[in-house]
Amino acid sequence: MTTSKAAEPRPMRADARRNYERLLTAARAAFAEHGADFSLEDIARRAGVGIGTLYRHFPTRDLLADAVFSEEYEKLTAVARELATAEPPGEALMTWLHTFMVHNAASPGIFRSLMYALKSDETTRLHARLMELKEAGRSLTERAVAAGEVRADADYSDVAMIVCSVARSAQDAGWPPERRDQMFAVIRDGLRPVAGR
Repeated sequence: MTTSKAAEPRPMRADARRNYERLLTAARAAFAEHGADFSLEDIARRAGVGIGTLYRHFPTRDLLADAVFSEEYEKLTAVARELATAEPPGEALMTWLHTFMVHNAASPGIFRSLMYALKSDETTRLHARLMELKEAGRSLTERAVAAGEVRADADYSDVAMIVCSVARSAQDAGWPPERRDQMFAVIRDGLRPVAGR
């Protein structure tokens, strides 16, 4: 008779855990440098393991990306969900957008990685987590719009694209945080309610 305990995955051996962590470290560096444009062979080489070891841990690129970014996505989504009841709604949205921008600006290559994952297999856990992140941000935007604290035509997809573009510009130009935050202030002002609408 099979029990639920027997069905649980066995913990990794110490050497397997070390290889797993090496692969994640190498993958984080590759995503930071190249977005999704890297070979799995290069990841194995950086980690100092064989390609067979990589495939044992991560049979597909999406599973590797999920392992690299899942914790970050979960944290960002948690921030958005915590802010979902914060008052005022407009300030809650701005806090989320600024957190999202700083995260992207601090993670070179992540924007391209996100876009790659969004266009990839919709059955992956990575895609599901990105959708959760997107919906959490959308909920904050709609709540702020309903409260009349941001312009009525604000759409989360558009706003997120603008924030990501600023984050990417900050990466490419090597802007200091002060310059990045100055650009965010422009976004913030642009989201204020428009008189007569």
